[in-house]
Amino acid sequence: MDFAQFPRLGILGGGQLARMTLQAAVSFGIDTVVLAEAPDSPAGRLAQHEIVGAWHDQQILRRFADAVDVVTLENEFVDERVLIQLAEWGKLVRPGPHVLGTIQDKLRQKQKLVNHALPVPDFAAVEHPDDILHYAAHWGWPLILKARRNGYDGYGNATLQSAADIPGALDRLDWPTRQLMVERAVPFACEIAVLIARNDKGQMVTYPVVETIQRQHICHIVRAPAAIDAHTAEQATRIAQAAVAAVQGIGITAVELFVTPEHAVLINELAPRPHNSGHFSIDACVTSQFENHLRGVLGLPLGDPGLRAPAAVMVNLLGSRNGKLLPQGVEQALGLVDVHLHLYGKRETRIGRKLGHLTALGSSMEETELRARSASDMIKL
Repeated sequence: MDFAQFPRLGILGGGQLARMTLQAAVSFGIDTVVLAEAPDSPAGRLAQHEIVGAWHDQQILRRFADAVDVVTLENEFVDERVLIQLAEWGKLVRPGPHVLGTIQDKLRQKQKLVNHALPVPDFAAVEHPDDILHYAAHWGWPLILKARRNGYDGYGNATLQSAADIPGALDRLDWPTRQLMVERAVPFACEIAVLIARNDKGQMVTYPVVETIQRQHICHIVRAPAAIDAHTAEQATRIAQAAVAAVQGIGITAVELFVTPEHAVLINELAPRPHNSGHFSIDACVTSQFENHLRGVLGLPLGDPGLRAPAAVMVNLLGSRNGKLLPQGVEQALGLVDVHLHLYGKRETRIGRKLGHLTALGSSMEETELRARSASDMIKL
């Protein structure tokens, strides 16, 4: 793509990931268009143009296509056929339909990774409840039952401790309407993530390996860099790079991994877009994940993903009540040294909803995390 022509960027989705991508796009001086399913979206209020409607509505999609040159996405819930249609209309779609199609179906994703000899937990498709019992006989309990598509933050997953948990899990995951898969539960020592930026010329840069701390299946804290030995970090980086090359990711691809007590590294899941585990990069890295996503999507040289400080800790800020969002404690939190706040512009709060995050930078992980936790405790959303 000839950047001298100032390509118009379109984003499918209007949430916080699109919003932070738009904030990075400002530096490039390009026009941005958001296709959001509801009006007054966090990203729509920052874009030059917001189109509101369903992605599968052909008239709405055509309006969006006519307004943009390049299309990217903020989540993997977009139907692959939408990207195929946009490509047929001559739009540059990144990541492409084939990338989305492979990653958004978790069974296809795992099959792709296995075909490239990459390490993943044991898995299988579930066509009938008896399949779960069959694999339990081979692998033992517990098992993880997953919806193959449209799961996030633990939604779409169910842990099975025994056969007694199967009926309730099938009901919660809306089987047989939704296709399911089952995985062998991994007894992990920690969860880590690696973000990879890649452009269409094959250039690839890798962010520091981070440790992610989950609370009720939602990312709570990210520590950069992860407190793991050099060999494990190198192993995780190699695996993540190979995974992104296997699926031909463009822009940012997040690779979530497990580290076992024996220091083996297994891929949990991939996400073909900027990711919660990389939000720290806005303040902590030379080039944020959002800028490098744009660089990759636009075919530009990728930026340095290195850390600006020895330690960075990101804490997600979740809703603590239901109703209109009225942030409290912001002034006190920003009174702490080297704490950076990002609120996502959502009008309403509800318990557990992601409404923002903050990142603290420092010279030691222990002190930096203490400061980040203190700041997050001051903020009530």
